Amino acid sequence: MAIPTSRIRNFCIVAHIDHGKSTLADRLLELTHTVEARAMRAQYLDRMELERERGITIKAQAVRLLHDGYELNLIDTPGHVDFTYEVSRSLAACEGAILLVDAAQGLEAQTLANYHLARDAGLVIIPVLNKIDLPAAEPARRREELAALVGEPPERVLAVSAKTGEGVEELVRAVIDRIPAPEGHADAPLRALIFDSAFDPYRGVITYLRVREGTLPSYARIRMLATGVASDAEEVGVMAPEATPVEALGPGEVGYLVTGLKDVHLAKVGDTITLDGSTVEPLPGYREPKPMVWCGLFPAEGGDYPALREALDRLRLSDAALVYEPEVSQALGFGFRVGFLGLLHMEIVRERLEREFGLELIATAPNVEFHVERAGRAIVVRNPAEFPPGGDHGRVEEPVVFATIITPSTFLGAVLDLCQERRGELVDMTYLTPERVEVHYVLPLAEIVFDFFDQLKSRTRGYASLDYEPWGYQEADLVRVDVLLHGEPVDAFSSVVHRERAYRYGRQMTERLKELIPRQLFDVAVQAAIGSRIIARETIKAKRKDVLAKCYGGDITRKRKLLETQKRGKERLRRVGKVDVPQEAFIEALRVDRKGRPA
Repeated sequence: MAIPTSRIRNFCIVAHIDHGKSTLADRLLELTHTVEARAMRAQYLDRMELERERGITIKAQAVRLLHDGYELNLIDTPGHVDFTYEVSRSLAACEGAILLVDAAQGLEAQTLANYHLARDAGLVIIPVLNKIDLPAAEPARRREELAALVGEPPERVLAVSAKTGEGVEELVRAVIDRIPAPEGHADAPLRALIFDSAFDPYRGVITYLRVREGTLPSYARIRMLATGVASDAEEVGVMAPEATPVEALGPGEVGYLVTGLKDVHLAKVGDTITLDGSTVEPLPGYREPKPMVWCGLFPAEGGDYPALREALDRLRLSDAALVYEPEVSQALGFGFRVGFLGLLHMEIVRERLEREFGLELIATAPNVEFHVERAGRAIVVRNPAEFPPGGDHGRVEEPVVFATIITPSTFLGAVLDLCQERRGELVDMTYLTPERVEVHYVLPLAEIVFDFFDQLKSRTRGYASLDYEPWGYQEADLVRVDVLLHGEPVDAFSSVVHRERAYRYGRQMTERLKELIPRQLFDVAVQAAIGSRIIARETIKAKRKDVLAKCYGGDITRKRKLLETQKRGKERLRRVGKVDVPQEAFIEALRVDRKGRPA
């Protein structure tokens, strides 16, 4: 029996990372008996092996809960700044949001960011304090902070413990009472919004959607408005929490659709689905996410290039923020220049490619996108090897971000020092309470994609939090540092850095390559250069064969003749010899450690 639209509630949980979203989702699954006790596990909705290993949510997950005659469609969202795009897509499928705050830590940078996302999307917000069972919890004080943020009286802020289940039943009642039912008529023409998708090798493209108007029955003939592709709805269903087929999805319902399509490009996230033959206006889609960090991904074995292309195509279906284009490196061969939302996003994508598709990859050092003026026109540079060398260019612009940092006031000086070191410009500073400060800085993106977050945490003993959003471009004094082996530039080792840091980068790369590249039969010069100017050099000394080993005394001229012959051979090799750089040296030299720094 279908549940009427008036008894449907669509909501999501948004919060700063580690404030308990997935644990609260577990308690909601238990309370509504959606999952049997024997099948229950911690972080039930985190389906990916990587999510369970790292203890973070990467992909938003939808699940249908039934409680007291109501259908509650819950979407559990990620908390890390790199996955904000997943949150924004989830909000479009909801009418309400639970804003979760740790009762011990209080408001954090991502709390504010997600609150503004939900408010701008027009959602009803239910403020909730979590972890009230912790010894360090300060429920009264945090309730005042949260109430002031959302503009409601403190008594409207709920208090729960996702770990013990305390207060969760009152929260479910608040979801039913405060969040409005979805609008839409069952007899109107079908319009459903795709908010996520996945690929199944046996069933094809599976889309996750929210029906705005009309009814989507199984086996209906459907059409995607953006691509114009028609297909048969092989199966429609709901996640309860496993895939459960149903006869039809009505207005306001959230579910999945097995399209049967085999091409991952034909079902785009943000597209509108309607019945074939209907004429309807498409629903507002999503703003295209803009990559902030780029790096080259190359297969360790050249023959794996087609497999890497297919793997990226499949990942792109479920990760709309992933952007890539083919590129060729003299040193590494054929690969892709891939765009990511941040370093964690980059790390997750690379691990998924290696685990799920069995690929062995070489990743170049990450970089940002630059705008360079050359010969009177602006060019976009995503690969350091494309950056004009020396002074062969005009104005250079780099991307900047608007960073929000929330820190205890005792660490304010350390935070300001760090931001100044990274070429930041202070915008303003606000005391949220006498003990907590919100600081806004405009910072170059290139300065924060590596170890900025780790430095921030170490200088504030882990108490500061960071959120940032793109803020355009500004002029900067940047140069390209090339690495030359035996006088030949190696494009894979090139990097664009601020002029003040060019010498340090050049020195680090030459010293590291001296250790990694095996000795040749001739001396090899490892140099770092800006244009034609050498800024750092190391020499890999030649291997020396003992040509005198078979000489047992005799005339000294014989020994000299052998040594002169060896010397002439080394001179000839120095002129025509090629440096043999093993694959392991490339992998190690370009390796980025877990903190995002070149190792």
